[in-house]
Amino acid sequence: MASDPIEMIAVMKDEVSFVRLTEIEPTEIARHMSDPRLAEHMPLLVGKWDTEVVENFVARKERSWIRDGLGHWAILVNGEYVGWGGFQKEGEEWDFGLVLRPEAFGLGRRITKKAIEFAHADERISFVTFLLPPSRKKLGALDRLGAKYVGAIDYDGERFLKYRLETE
Repeated sequence: MASDPIEMIAVMKDEVSFVRLTEIEPTEIARHMSDPRLAEHMPLLVGKWDTEVVENFVARKERSWIRDGLGHWAILVNGEYVGWGGFQKEGEEWDFGLVLRPEAFGLGRRITKKAIEFAHADERISFVTFLLPPSRKKLGALDRLGAKYVGAIDYDGERFLKYRLETE
């Protein structure tokens, strides 16, 4: 995995792919989710991530696939794991989430664009929501996508900023 920002820019020119989380070694996900830089913008991230926590996490995400026919993916760039994200059903809404390794933060726009193209092509998804913690100050990418601010909401005891993007 390229950790130098210059190397990551070179990687950006190559293939982004989405695979099931079950295809990633639990130790890779545990290492990713244990990076303290993630907690800055993830108020629901608590506790230590070890392989047991990852196995439970992946099992929950797989249940979403079974229940809804869609869920979170592992995200690969040039075959290398850079994070996870995708669509999760929240009530009647499809929420998009993205959790990248810190060295891959610059890939978020490109990965989100590919995921939103998927949403546009999927007839089940008439709109997508995004929940962002108030600590996120750079929100121009959502504007460029066409997402509209809905308001602040409480989710699992934490405050988030909710945006909505029409996909039909």
